[in-house]
Formats: sequence, structure tokens, C-alpha cells
Amino acid sequence: MYKKDHVVHLLQKIKQTLERIIANSKEIDSYQYYYLTPAGMERLESTCMLLIAVGESIKGIDKLTNKELLTQFPEVDWKGAMGIRDIIAHHYFDLDAEIVYNVVKKNLPDMLATINSILQFVVNSEE
Repeated sequence: MYKKDHVVHLLQKIKQTLERIIANSKEIDSYQYYYLTPAGMERLESTCMLLIAVGESIKGIDKLTNKELLTQFPEVDWKGAMGIRDIIAHHYFDLDAEIVYNVVKKNLPDMLATINSILQFVVNSEE
């Protein structure tokens, strides 16, 4: 078994961070926004920093649960979520704003819904 309170804490942090990224990106309608102004570039950088935090927390949950929790929710590409963290952290100068934009717009809303489901599952599970 795993430390339920620690996993819940990480899930709540991921949830808050995903909500923040989605809200901060709501008005962005093209990846080109990131390149057009200094404010756009700052938004890209802050989004990337938050994606690193999400990826790192997902890695933490996977480790804490001996890779048994996230596999129960295959609707999210967990390996990809952890991988984008590595790409941003280790290949920052090769970062593609279009990929970040697509992840934010296409993947994060579904991930948020799944994180909410996992949070409910863990909170309601017996220790």
C-alpha cells in the first residue's frame, strides 16, 4: 500500500496546476501567440514551468504507488505526460510552442477530468 495522504496531496497539486494552466491559456487561440510578444513568450515559459511540475508530480505518484495507480486510468498517456516534463527540462532550447499549445488545448482538459476521477478513487479507497 502507499501513503494515501501524500498521493492525495500530489493529486490536488496537479489538479490546481492543470486548472491554472487551462485558465491562463483560455484566450490563446494559436501557438503563434507565444512568439508574437514578450508577454506571449513569458506565458509559454510559465506554462512550461507548470508542465514540468505536473510531470514531476505524476512521476512521484507513479513511484509512491509502485506504478499501480495510474495504470488503472489508461485514458491518459502518463508516459507522455512524464516525458514532456523531461523534454522541457532537458531540451528547453529545442522547445516547440506548437506542441505545448496542442498539449494545453487538447490533452490537459481530459487529464484534469481523469485527475479528478483518480482523486475521488483514492479518497474513497480503503487504506
